[in-house]
Amino acid sequence: MKDSVLRFKELRVFYIAGPSRNLSYSFWAFFGLFGSLGCLSLSFFSYVDKDFIVFSEELYYFPFIPESLYLPFFPQGLVLGLYGIAGVFLSLYLWSIIFWDVGGGYDMFDKKEKKVEFVRWGFPNDITLEIPMEEILYLRIATHTKTDFFNRTFKYEILYLETENNGLIPLTRLEDDLLPIDIAFIAYELSWFLRVPVLPLYL
Repeated sequence: MKDSVLRFKELRVFYIAGPSRNLSYSFWAFFGLFGSLGCLSLSFFSYVDKDFIVFSEELYYFPFIPESLYLPFFPQGLVLGLYGIAGVFLSLYLWSIIFWDVGGGYDMFDKKEKKVEFVRWGFPNDITLEIPMEEILYLRIATHTKTDFFNRTFKYEILYLETENNGLIPLTRLEDDLLPIDIAFIAYELSWFLRVPVLPLYL
């Protein structure tokens, strides 16, 4: 999404939030971390030959409730330990993606340097595309259709930058969840700044 824009006389910078900043990534990172720590704890208790759950004496009178639960290290404790180690590495990977905002970046339109730069932060390397401004032809707005899980069809608009040698470059995404008026405002601002027309794109 075009979360923030830096506006100067000869410079426009649009910040792009990456998909790693989605709440689902944070949920699975937390879930993986605490789940893997739980598996490692169970594995440790089974390795030192200790009961990992001890029930209160008041519960001894209930049927089918033991005084404690014991997990043998071979093979259950060992397998849980391996799962815990794998879960820790997976959660660290997810936290690294969130911290570095993988997939995010910025679109920079620099009239002073006469170039357009698209940067997306990656892991471990970033992706950069530079285009001279003289290659910019038009801004185009295309209407797409998409069918959801419930077989409902809805329309959404995408703003493209048409260039001479790189074709169509999308400036907005479906995940941005922008209204048509938001697309029109971004198109107007860039059209005024770049001095190029905005045309429809028929797909």
